[in-house]
Amino acid sequence: MSAGARDLARVLTLRDLVLIVVGTTIGSGIFTVPGSVLRQSGGDLGVALVVWVVGSVLALLGALTFGELGAMLPDAGGSYVYVREAFGPLPAFLLGWTLFLAINTGSTATLAVAFANYLGELVPLTPLAHNIAGVAMIAAVTAVNIRGVRHAATVQNWSTALKVGAIVALALAGFALGDGFHRRDMRMFTTPPSLASFSAAGVALLGVLWAYEGWQNVTNSAGEAADPQRTFARGIGLGTAALVAIYLTANAGYVAAVGASGVAATDRIAADVVHALFGPAAAKLVTLVILVSIFSAANGLALTGPRMYFAMARDRLFFRALGEVHPRFGTPALAVAVSAGWAALLAISGTFEQLFTYVVFASWMFAALAAASVFVLRRRRPDAPRPFRVPGYPVTPALFIAAAAAIVGNTIVARPMQALVGLGIVATGVPAYWVWRRGGSARASVTPSR
Repeated sequence: MSAGARDLARVLTLRDLVLIVVGTTIGSGIFTVPGSVLRQSGGDLGVALVVWVVGSVLALLGALTFGELGAMLPDAGGSYVYVREAFGPLPAFLLGWTLFLAINTGSTATLAVAFANYLGELVPLTPLAHNIAGVAMIAAVTAVNIRGVRHAATVQNWSTALKVGAIVALALAGFALGDGFHRRDMRMFTTPPSLASFSAAGVALLGVLWAYEGWQNVTNSAGEAADPQRTFARGIGLGTAALVAIYLTANAGYVAAVGASGVAATDRIAADVVHALFGPAAAKLVTLVILVSIFSAANGLALTGPRMYFAMARDRLFFRALGEVHPRFGTPALAVAVSAGWAALLAISGTFEQLFTYVVFASWMFAALAAASVFVLRRRRPDAPRPFRVPGYPVTPALFIAAAAAIVGNTIVARPMQALVGLGIVATGVPAYWVWRRGGSARASVTPSR
């Protein structure tokens, strides 16, 4: 970092961190995934609930592990910083490169297209208007996040509160008005244990973990957390615990409303529950809730992801201008804008579908690598301040790493060509790394010291 470079202001409170975790993670998954999870579980509600609990526990194990790392290294960039400090700049760069190229921007593009799809249920959209609607959503969250982190966090807090309130209200309505738990077709743990049933449960677990995807993004914002040594670990832990409570409550409410067979029969469970409880006219309300939910998730990605590219630029391993803080707004404005521009291009072209499908498993590969940093840093820096220590160490991080590795390994075995292409995309970062490293070294050699 050059002398005199501005740092990001630490303005995010504990409440902000909790709501960033919740808001960034809840997109459209909890409104659509429960049906596929129950089908993959053979229609056995007991098995499906176990799958949701296992997925929830894995998310909590990861949150506790990242809590120690974030409290120890409370800098902008999150996982990039942990991997850089533990394993060096190359793997850290590959993490950031892949997130920029496909994972984070691909997620934003996916949300933009989903936003336009759901908007099309309320008003008719031509193909051109569909593209414009998706890009407009990206532009809106970009403007909010450029204007100031406090503004972005406030939008995140209110939009998250609205969608969580709607999810909980729907679940309570299911408990009060539905009869799903009393139906004759309810099956609990009737599926005989076998290799096939365990394999099917593993596939169902992938759906649950997809619904939880995003809780770790808050680590990128540790550099803007006020008193991060005290608040960061609590924020990611409480946020993930809140997600667990929300997801399990929602699933129970869905079953209470329409029964297990009703949940298994649809991929639009929230809309079907509202339809069953309140009639077809009220089902449109679910579309509005999903639009708010998608906007909130996209806002969370814009609030967190660009901080990683900001950190890379500060290390002279990315476009140098992305490491600048806007003189008026105090945000990494150019990093936010460039990330949004690439996401918009992916959304318009449709290429995000191929990119995202190929490299989504890589997010778990890098999550395992980031979590493994806790072992390396405990050994290498035993005396470093650790305001929060992951409980159950070393079992807690080891279980999370094993689960992440299993997901990566399953992808490689089940879809070898897709995984090979994905690894090839990650590998494109190697020559890019050497280009930036050589350029950064050259600039450093000619820049006079101050």
